[in-house]
Amino acid sequence: MSFSISQASTPSHPLAPYGWDDAWADTFAPYAEQGLLPGRVVRVDRGRCDVVTPDGVVRADTAFVVPRDPMRIVCTGDWVAVDPDGDPQFVRTLLPRRTAFVRSTSSQRSEGQVLATNIDHVVICVSLAVELDLGRLERFLALAMSSTAGAALLGDGPRPVDHEARPLVLLTKADLVPDVTTLSHLVEDVERIAPGVQVLPVSSATGEGVDVFGAIVGGGTSVLLGISGAGKSTLANTLLGEDVMHVQQAREVDGKGRHTTTTRNLLVLPGGGVLIDTPGLRGVGLWDAEAGVGQVFSEIEDLARQCRFHDCAHTSEPGCAVTAAIEDGSLPERRLDSYRKLLRENHRIAAKTDARLRSETLREWKRRGAEGRAAMELKRGRTR
Repeated sequence: MSFSISQASTPSHPLAPYGWDDAWADTFAPYAEQGLLPGRVVRVDRGRCDVVTPDGVVRADTAFVVPRDPMRIVCTGDWVAVDPDGDPQFVRTLLPRRTAFVRSTSSQRSEGQVLATNIDHVVICVSLAVELDLGRLERFLALAMSSTAGAALLGDGPRPVDHEARPLVLLTKADLVPDVTTLSHLVEDVERIAPGVQVLPVSSATGEGVDVFGAIVGGGTSVLLGISGAGKSTLANTLLGEDVMHVQQAREVDGKGRHTTTTRNLLVLPGGGVLIDTPGLRGVGLWDAEAGVGQVFSEIEDLARQCRFHDCAHTSEPGCAVTAAIEDGSLPERRLDSYRKLLRENHRIAAKTDARLRSETLREWKRRGAEGRAAMELKRGRTR
């Protein structure tokens, strides 16, 4: 099968099931004139990747696009240009990304790691086999709501139009909570910390919620995220209608799973849409997520705008609307603690890569230290 520019925007284009559309065709047009083939990366492994093209799946080397910036490394979900006749074949160009889910790496270099790109839905899977960890979920949500961060939208060519990846929380293994009232309370607990986000209980064992989930991800590209044992691969198999992804049983002692998925895999769903299954995530460090943190904790930021002082630290300042909400019980203290923790972490990561921000942070620390010492001296003077 050969590719031509005239085919690019037709619904029958062989890449249409993988998300190809008119906008991608327009972006790719200059590369089509060079005789290159468009393709979407369905799997990356040790510097090489599987790319689905109009002529089928090819195994391509990424040596031509290996950058100094780790944010530009070819990732599952990327659209690329490959040479049609090379032996071996190479990815020649990485097209600009519409969205990307990025976390910070575990290294001390404060680098971002792109987990999936060009996604429309960020699906956070939370297992009901174990106690809900609301703090971890808030962290996932903050990153999901930051998935249009400019630092992630890299590639060759003009930046694409603004695009947003919508988060969705799946409460998996819902069959383990047979009591309807208890399940309803769990959904409400998650909805309270996920403003504007749909929360859906699902069970691959009973089929509960699977049809609704399938309809949601039936258009666009979705990425499944969560810790090991959350049931991501089992859910992917359920939607695919066959056992494509290998799964293992979670440990009965603590409900934790083993890493059965070792690479990020892009799968076309029979009912429409594309699904990216990912390995279980042990750690999810924030990366350029200040806007996402603000969205997840929107009620705190709304309260902060009512404080008497615009730079209120929400500790002991007079006229603080945030501490007043904690005192009257309308805002859980755990929520404020989580908000502060995520903001500090995101600021620390940003400061490591921004010299100006580092300087401002140092000045702020010195200012607060001086104020603290002055307050202590005043207190000592009053007690003498």
